[in-house]
Amino acid sequence: MTVPALTMDPIPGISPDIYSARDFAAVSKIVYDEVGIVLPQGKAMLVYSRLAPLVRSTGSVSFGRYIELMRIDGAELARAVAALTTNHTFFYREAHHFEHVASELRPQLIRKLHAGQPVRLWSAGCSSGEETWSMVMTLLGPDRRQGLDLARRDLAVLASDIAPHALAKARAATYAAKDVEPVPADLRTVWSSTRGDETIMADPVRSIVRFRQLNLLGDWPMRGRFDAIFCRNVMIYFDGPTNERLVARYAQALNPGGFLYIGHSERVTGPAAAMLRLVGPTIYKRNEA
Repeated sequence: MTVPALTMDPIPGISPDIYSARDFAAVSKIVYDEVGIVLPQGKAMLVYSRLAPLVRSTGSVSFGRYIELMRIDGAELARAVAALTTNHTFFYREAHHFEHVASELRPQLIRKLHAGQPVRLWSAGCSSGEETWSMVMTLLGPDRRQGLDLARRDLAVLASDIAPHALAKARAATYAAKDVEPVPADLRTVWSSTRGDETIMADPVRSIVRFRQLNLLGDWPMRGRFDAIFCRNVMIYFDGPTNERLVARYAQALNPGGFLYIGHSERVTGPAAAMLRLVGPTIYKRNEA
């Protein structure tokens, strides 16, 4: 395991009796070991601001005592990791991915569904759901009758994240109307409804999605393969070796010919490079054979 070098100097403005550089180093190691997220030294104040409410709510008095609690209480460790997770996303982010879904992936999946075959997609690191709903609306398409027919077939989307509060928002499927505006109007009007300043995803869209809490670096309970996996702007929080292991697992989890969509600053390297080929900007396709 590699943790960024860290001096033991006091953190400016905070008493070392409450939160020290040693505490930050300990949190960094625990979080890296648990979920692979790298917390560089510049994140010391972010860690303090996000964990301080948990320190207070547990009566731990100091970060040192809270760290002891993290080490022995799995539920508290999960709360801490969720608090440290960044959940920034928005609808139709990196629009070229959804354009590819519409033009290349969707026709393939329609043929599979009409042939009675299952179709499975995964939004890995779905955060508060904007990516997931953008994907599903694009997949169902602008024709409501055709979309309803697809939704009734063997079509399912897994949306996973490690943070329970993000999953709760995703399940609620309710957003500020202005936030949904990046979605093309022909999809938005068919697959969502707006009441006042809120937009809610339609029931047929919601019916095909299953939300699950999942640590990407832990065991995956899914046994079948996927036709497409979205994991975008998640791997930027991991180091190189962790990314290579994760992408190799994604490649193994894809059906031959399936697609992997990653973030604009992310790349496929390591063992997975032999299984995936670049077919568009940050879009990879698993080899057929």
